[in-house]
Amino acid sequence: MDLTVLGVLEFNSIATGIKSLDAMAKAARIRIIDAKPVCPGKYIIIVAGEVADVDAAMTAGKKAGEAKIVDELFLPQLHPKIIPAIVGAAESSEWDAIAVLEALSVTASIEAGDIACKRANVSIPEIRLAVGLGGKSYVKMVGEISEIEAGMAAALDSIQKKGLLCSSVIIPNPDPSIREFFFV
Repeated sequence: MDLTVLGVLEFNSIATGIKSLDAMAKAARIRIIDAKPVCPGKYIIIVAGEVADVDAAMTAGKKAGEAKIVDELFLPQLHPKIIPAIVGAAESSEWDAIAVLEALSVTASIEAGDIACKRANVSIPEIRLAVGLGGKSYVKMVGEISEIEAGMAAALDSIQKKGLLCSSVIIPNPDPSIREFFFV
């Protein structure tokens, strides 16, 4: 199954999220990347697959979820670094510079990570999605400082236009003693 298309739905209701997940799974041949309750009482669904299948699943999920949708994202041509960063399978040995972009929705960090990877040569070791974060999310980036700056600028532009930016930081030459706390 092609995993270059990603669909994300974020709900303000757990029950409605589960109902929508079922509708999405019945509507098309998709791979469910993640589906779970997150803080504060929201539910996220992340699916991947072929363009037509993800589109059909998203349509079914939105119809089942109607007024309970907080945010949504449909990403054709997903950068291959994004799914491993979401599921915790990404690795990175780079350490010239690090960056963190914190957003007010789950979809915003996923989109920010995808944009950063497409615009610059950055690695994404983690995209943390709202669990224990009061509904916020963040994306971590590592790479050479010039690449981090370029990736962050592109990601910030997109997130700020939507009004979903919470905070961001770029740290050139991070102290080696913080490494074990950054790659957690």
